[in-house]
Amino acid sequence: MTYVLSDIHGCYEQYKKMLEKIDFRDEDTLYVIGDVVDRGPEPIEVLWDMSMRHNVIPILGNHEFIAHQILGQLLLELTEENLKKHFGGKIENFLLDVASWEDMGGDTTISGFGKLPFDKRADVIEYLSEFSLYEKITVCGQKYILTHIGMPDGATPDNLDRFDAYDFIGPEIDINYRKVYFEDTILVTGHLPTATISKECQGRVYRKNNHIAIDVGAVFGFGMGCVCLDTGEEFYIF
Repeated sequence: MTYVLSDIHGCYEQYKKMLEKIDFRDEDTLYVIGDVVDRGPEPIEVLWDMSMRHNVIPILGNHEFIAHQILGQLLLELTEENLKKHFGGKIENFLLDVASWEDMGGDTTISGFGKLPFDKRADVIEYLSEFSLYEKITVCGQKYILTHIGMPDGATPDNLDRFDAYDFIGPEIDINYRKVYFEDTILVTGHLPTATISKECQGRVYRKNNHIAIDVGAVFGFGMGCVCLDTGEEFYIF
């Protein structure tokens, strides 16, 4: 079976319960569509568990993008050369980046990262570098594009490799859930809690106009949602 899940945001216990609820097996595949880290209490535990599973496919969210940049810098030796190369010559620039990330909920990720042995910190950073920008899959004859926020302007199912991370998860990227982007392809996204798309979908997956939005809002107390693409079944942990 093929499952999709997004915006775990450090909710490790809910994530583990979801794997139990869907009876996740070695022959199954789970696509995690971004925003694994930040806000919730145990983002590093979620990352570590995912990294140990060959059949969990991670897709980059805006929170992972920031985490990869800053955590990688935290491992650098603070030499004059590194300060010039990475921080514009001033450690204050890096500290401002960290403060901005903490405002987005990055404090839980930084805290968990800091508790790891040095070699495991490097493993976490390497794993974050492996997150894909999107995935194109076909399940039971239906085509899907999986991406965290939405589609870049001018993107089609055939030209996605022309775009970079900023095109997929930059602050100007948005998605119109009232628009059918592709007649034969369903977009599966996270990022926006479904209650902000439609009040009727609070705590539930949103499906309309060839969209499946699966950020139910776990870290905000609305539960965690997961969809099996083979059967269309929805699973929830509240």
